[in-house]
Amino acid sequence: MITTRTATQADLPALLEFEQGIVAFERPFDPTLKPDPISYYDIGELIDVDWAEVIVAVDGDLIIGSGYAKERTSEHFVEPETYCFLGFMFVSPDYRGRGVNGLVTDALFDWAKERGLTEVRLRVYDDNAGALRAYEKKGFRKHMVEMRRSL
Repeated sequence: MITTRTATQADLPALLEFEQGIVAFERPFDPTLKPDPISYYDIGELIDVDWAEVIVAVDGDLIIGSGYAKERTSEHFVEPETYCFLGFMFVSPDYRGRGVNGLVTDALFDWAKERGLTEVRLRVYDDNAGALRAYEKKGFRKHMVEMRRSL
């Protein structure tokens, strides 16, 4: 049975592997990523701070998925003043397509609601059709597109 729980420092080795899995998966979407090794997150800090929550999905004792939620401050001209930002979404390849991302997302939504946050945001590559579909199933909609150009 697959369940979710709050991550602990003991989970860090598996989570660091997941981070590299995310980097490897995203590398084809972003040619501006620096050469390996790179790191996106300070996962250990995110586990310890009170303004973030790291969730793991587990099948028994095996960690099979992850995600984090952070409380962030909006731009001064936007409401609400604070919002929940999701990141570090990863599911082990053998467990993809089994609703694990949805379980992690629901746990992160619960954390955000407990904190009184009323909006959730995330970033996803526009060419990542699978991720876009998964997030749209959870009610996300595109809001703004960031565009880039080399000079």
